[in-house]
Amino acid sequence: MLGVAKDPLEHTSMYERMEEDSEGSDGEGGMGNVSRVIIRPAGVSGKAKRGQICFDAAFETGNLGKANLIGDFEYDLFLRPDTCNPRYRFWFNFTVDNVKQDQKVIFNLVNISKSRNLFNAGLTPLVKSSSRPKWQRLPKKHVFYYRSPHHQNHYVLSFVFCFDKEDDVYQFALAPPYSYSRLQSYLNVIENRQNQHEKKFTKSVLTKSLQNRNVDLITIDHVTGKKKTNLIDRSFIRVIVILCRSHANASPASFMCQGFLEFLLSSHNIAKILRENFVFKIVPMVNPDGVFLGNNRCNLIGQDMNRVWQVATEFSHPEIYAIKNMLREIDNSDSYQIDFVIDLHAHTSLHGCFIYGNTYEDVYRYERHLVFPRLFAGNAPDYAANNMIFNADEKKSGCARRYCCERLSDTVNAYTLEISMGGHYLKDGKTVAPYTEEGYYRCGRNLARTFLQYYRFINVLPVPLPTEVRQKKRRPRTHQSRSRSKTRYEVKPRPKTTRCYAPISYTNLSICYDSGGSSDEGGFSPTRAVAPGSSHFSGYRNYRRVASSTTVPSTSSHHNQHQQTHDQFALLRIKSGRFDLAHDPLMHDYCVKAKTQSPEKQTRFEVPVNVPPKPYLSIIDLNQLTRGSLKMKSSSFED
Repeated sequence: MLGVAKDPLEHTSMYERMEEDSEGSDGEGGMGNVSRVIIRPAGVSGKAKRGQICFDAAFETGNLGKANLIGDFEYDLFLRPDTCNPRYRFWFNFTVDNVKQDQKVIFNLVNISKSRNLFNAGLTPLVKSSSRPKWQRLPKKHVFYYRSPHHQNHYVLSFVFCFDKEDDVYQFALAPPYSYSRLQSYLNVIENRQNQHEKKFTKSVLTKSLQNRNVDLITIDHVTGKKKTNLIDRSFIRVIVILCRSHANASPASFMCQGFLEFLLSSHNIAKILRENFVFKIVPMVNPDGVFLGNNRCNLIGQDMNRVWQVATEFSHPEIYAIKNMLREIDNSDSYQIDFVIDLHAHTSLHGCFIYGNTYEDVYRYERHLVFPRLFAGNAPDYAANNMIFNADEKKSGCARRYCCERLSDTVNAYTLEISMGGHYLKDGKTVAPYTEEGYYRCGRNLARTFLQYYRFINVLPVPLPTEVRQKKRRPRTHQSRSRSKTRYEVKPRPKTTRCYAPISYTNLSICYDSGGSSDEGGFSPTRAVAPGSSHFSGYRNYRRVASSTTVPSTSSHHNQHQQTHDQFALLRIKSGRFDLAHDPLMHDYCVKAKTQSPEKQTRFEVPVNVPPKPYLSIIDLNQLTRGSLKMKSSSFED
């Protein structure tokens, strides 16, 4: 019975039993899970009535150890610990049926072992029913996570739910389950779908688990035979190893792995390039026993599969032992070179997707190790760079990335790719969008695209020309084309002519004729020839400068008036070759003051009648100015 899977929502009646199960059986190898347990009020016996809820977790990936009725509509639920390890209690997956329509209940998960988790950040349980098979998150206003003094001050997850259909079977889970049977069904489908004459991948059994389940190995090797050279050429075939589902509760990692595998086997141009140039070794489920039993983290004997790489044996950890032998064989080969070992995981405390890496004493290796996470961050919009860590922690010495970077060649880049069970932040950095199955698939596709970008970055693959990057998309033949003239006109190429500057229109432009200025005012203006009968500053600009230097405004109103009359000296103020001075209030005050002075002290200014030369635009490189021209500039300002 341990190898048979059954959909938990297939139960249509609370009295339905499997033929080979007795009345006292716990179903499909429940390992301590509740099996069709009906919760009755105290002192009530006999046939269950509608509204007396029936709990069931005796199915694949199920986890619920006990249920108690503590009120008219409130239930305390206890999670089953991992097999042979009572430390881990976080994953839950159970069904509820025999409910009344519009029946409201409160479920309290009272023995969660991990206090620091995403429930503090707004994560809510998932729910679906037999008539609505799509997973949905419960509203945040109906979910509460708190310390309860009634439960020995432990953290309790409470949520309120209302059953709207009597005949439905409702399923609650921490994350979308991805079972061992689902993986086997998916691998059989893609294996039967591929062309027998041109297979894109080969499936083999790497080893057997403790409960005799398959540890599958997917190999994608389309590298041509002429590229398989010997050791003398130093041209190894590059191998990428993907590991997944070391922890039983990391179902989002399985969805990510499936998205990665589907993209590699597709007809996409990137997938074709990757298949033709690299070899992929994918282990989609490292811990099949823990997944099937509904454990949170461990395998059958209570061992954390991502902490025993340095001590794994053939008898206690056959899955890890077989993977280590495969890696050593490829690493010692004369034809192959391992470039990446990426372990896919799901994180229960942080949002987004991110990468854990290693640190090295060799600076060049460490810099090379930082390239791939940087490229992946550019391809994944949900990447959380703040959660990225690179360390050599001794506590993690038994994990896959630490073992591979220490025991394999220096060319190996070992990472742990984490994706959140909750969601990811949007661009504003505050709003959290919950992940769906499609979001996990998309992360796997982004991982595949990053491999192509990485190998182009290190010049292993050629970078395509701009014309080859994007081909022109034509309208499909199914659409009716527009009516066009049958006469075709040939477009002749433009003749090559000498370059000439086009005239510039100066309509409504206020261009100053000042030939000098400080660098704080925007730099120097273009220099022009000095008009006859005038100083270095041409025309009325000089007249105005003298007036402003000899008269000091007493109030700030003159300054504002000065700013308002600045546009009078634009091109639109030039009339018949003369400046209109009568309407300038600032010059009117100066002229009145000049008339009151004595004839000897009265200053005469000759107003030029010549129109200033046509303004032009030019760029002056200050680095090309000679020392003499700079002196001439400074002397002109002093004058």
